[in-house]
Amino acid sequence: MIEVKKKEHESVESLIRRFNKRIQQSGVLLRAKKRRFYEVPRTKDERRGAALRSRLIQQRKEYLRKTGQLTDEELKSRSTKVRNLLKRGLPK
Repeated sequence: MIEVKKKEHESVESLIRRFNKRIQQSGVLLRAKKRRFYEVPRTKDERRGAALRSRLIQQRKEYLRKTGQLTDEELKSRSTKVRNLLKRGLPK
């Protein structure tokens, strides 16, 4: 745990600056960021499948927008109407 005590006649800004420097040097922020943004390693097939799914969803959205079934605002929302239309898929 990082602890910084205020020195006599020290301003709050310099105290915060010293605290931030101690945090940086201790590596606490790096560990917290690594933990926060950790991604579970995925296989090549899983990454490929996720990319294909997202590409298919984009194609469906573009088709619905071009045919006038959905407006741009509706596509940005996550309503059930949009989800149901996206689940139906593209016409063959």
